[in-house]
Amino acid sequence: MPQIATISLLIIVLLFSAGCSQVEDNNSTEKQAWELIDQGALLLDVRTPEEYQQGHLYNALLIPHDQLASRVSELGGDKSRTIVLYCRSGGRAGKAEAVLREHGFTDVLNAGGYQDMMKAKSN
Repeated sequence: MPQIATISLLIIVLLFSAGCSQVEDNNSTEKQAWELIDQGALLLDVRTPEEYQQGHLYNALLIPHDQLASRVSELGGDKSRTIVLYCRSGGRAGKAEAVLREHGFTDVLNAGGYQDMMKAKSN
């Protein structure tokens, strides 16, 4: 019986550790995004105009994700330019990343959500 309790405790510790490392991974993505932005990456907000008006990251270009394919020429011809994408939670930014990669862009980062980016900037 003590062996089962030890194994159960070990499983709980491992699960907790895995959850903590996921938080660190998310935070490191946002920190990586800010580093790229500080180095001159293009910052692209792929939310709606209404969301953008409610608040956006400084110097972010707004192109809603569902318009990106038809407006990709606005990003210029340098397909190796670093582009950082964000939306509300990362879902639309993921779709936008796929569109950009289909159009030949090679250095694209889905930074996730606006609020998470704001929190990472203040830390």
